[in-house]
Amino acid sequence: MNNENPLLSKSYDFALQIVKLYQELTKNKREYVLSKQLLRAGTSVGANIAEANGAISKADFSAKISIAYKESLETKYWLNLLKDSEYIELSIANGLIEKAD
Repeated sequence: MNNENPLLSKSYDFALQIVKLYQELTKNKREYVLSKQLLRAGTSVGANIAEANGAISKADFSAKISIAYKESLETKYWLNLLKDSEYIELSIANGLIEKAD
């Protein structure tokens, strides 16, 4: 995604990585429940940032950014759970957790 907003660009790239991890988990590990939760939360971060970009007021912007932050926290939860249950490697999880921050 080519965008002048660095936060929007980073969150879009993050969402792409989450989608690719989801594809890997469902195809090769046959894991569907945790990975679906990760997909929903991880892609929601960028979607809410995109909505915040079009906010009609400061309150609307603040609400959307707050939701994006909460989705980021949830994404980190699912990444940690997938890591600790040995569905994904430590390095992959830690890299994505760092990007979620």
